[in-house]
Amino acid sequence: MSILESAQIQSTKDIIDYQDGAVVSQTLIDKKNGSITLFAFDQNQGLSEHTAPYEALVQIIDGNAHITIADNAFDLKPGEMILMPANVPHAVKATSRFKMMLTMIKS
Repeated sequence: MSILESAQIQSTKDIIDYQDGAVVSQTLIDKKNGSITLFAFDQNQGLSEHTAPYEALVQIIDGNAHITIADNAFDLKPGEMILMPANVPHAVKATSRFKMMLTMIKS
């Protein structure tokens, strides 16, 4: 499944919009080997600590995020990315409204 059109330029910032007091997601690609999902977080919104069975690459598109992985804290800004290892607790919080692209790598 993919909402993207092949051989078409698209803006990651424009595919998903912010919603007041919410976290919004839009799956772009969902295949057996992995998925790509865009997220838009309103300020102070987040995802509580959890684990995932796959590696996940987070790329910040807009705004700023605070991400914890195990006991390590990271503050990310647009153009930065971080790899979250499989089966390791992590959490995400918006220090300002922000958008991210999450690539899950299944193996």
